[in-house]
Amino acid sequence: MSEPIRNTSPYEMFLAMARRQVPRRRFAGDFATWRDHTLPEVLDTLGHRPTAVDPNPELIAEWRQDDLDCQRWVIDVCPGLSAIAQVNRRGDEPRPGILCWHGHTVRGKEAVMGNDSSAALQAEIATTGTDYGRRMAAAGFVTFAIDWMGRGDLDDRGKPNHRDVARGRDWCNLYYLHATMLGFTPLGLNLAYGRALLDFVTTLPYVDADRLGVMGLSGGGTMTLWSALSDDRLKAAEIVCYSDLFADFGYRDLNYCGSQITPGLFELVDLPDLQGLLAPLPLLVDIGAYDECFRVESAMRCHERVREIYAAAGAADQLRLEVFPGGHGWPAGQSVGFFGEFLGKP
Repeated sequence: MSEPIRNTSPYEMFLAMARRQVPRRRFAGDFATWRDHTLPEVLDTLGHRPTAVDPNPELIAEWRQDDLDCQRWVIDVCPGLSAIAQVNRRGDEPRPGILCWHGHTVRGKEAVMGNDSSAALQAEIATTGTDYGRRMAAAGFVTFAIDWMGRGDLDDRGKPNHRDVARGRDWCNLYYLHATMLGFTPLGLNLAYGRALLDFVTTLPYVDADRLGVMGLSGGGTMTLWSALSDDRLKAAEIVCYSDLFADFGYRDLNYCGSQITPGLFELVDLPDLQGLLAPLPLLVDIGAYDECFRVESAMRCHERVREIYAAAGAADQLRLEVFPGGHGWPAGQSVGFFGEFLGKP
């Protein structure tokens, strides 16, 4: 009689645990009851919320680029931290606004807002089509963006006193350790920074504060999802290449970091449940047929469950899907029409 093979791989142990996991608040049954009980528990996983601050905006510079008026502002986003924001617009009359969240890229908001000032940024835009902050502004919306911790202007690797600190470490994971030791999460902190930006831009005379949306690619899709879950000022959302199952993209593919999760989240829900909690909010989901980060087969399994939740909420007509023949990037196909339908024509 042969002895059973014993596992010595922690990775395999966690993967097997993830495969068996049935989240405690996975959607089943009555939508309204499920959402009423689940959403507060989900938001509680974000940890402490930083004290809200006056954005105290200061205009740094403004210029014309590609027939757009562009501005850089510095705003306070929480006690002890400021961020650089960019606003792109065409004209001065009030228009619908779109928060444009960047993903897990070193340069943060720069490519999203169309700042192709270097060969590296030009290559990023050409490869992934991530300049939605420029192209949506060219279509008539007002677009705005800031950086998340560890990216762009909030990248500690670029600060003179920190270049050699934690060499080779993922700063997203370091921020997760720092934050959770104090009862916060990087995701919760970044959401607070996004709310501070929204507080600021709604005071601008060329932004219609009643017509606001949010969109983002990859890690920006994470932030889009959570922004829409936690801020009811947002009336429509586009999640680009962030559809999958935690057991697959997280545990199987190791395709996540400390900026994208919260303690106990998968014990509570899976990613389709998070997207389904947005119902009845108008939601456009983009899935790349050749996405190298979120594989199409598990991305589609995710979306099938989201569709079931939206149908149970009586909001099937508020959910849109674009499966496009490309990789990890923004297809741009339905975005202008989608936001024009639900925010009004710019």
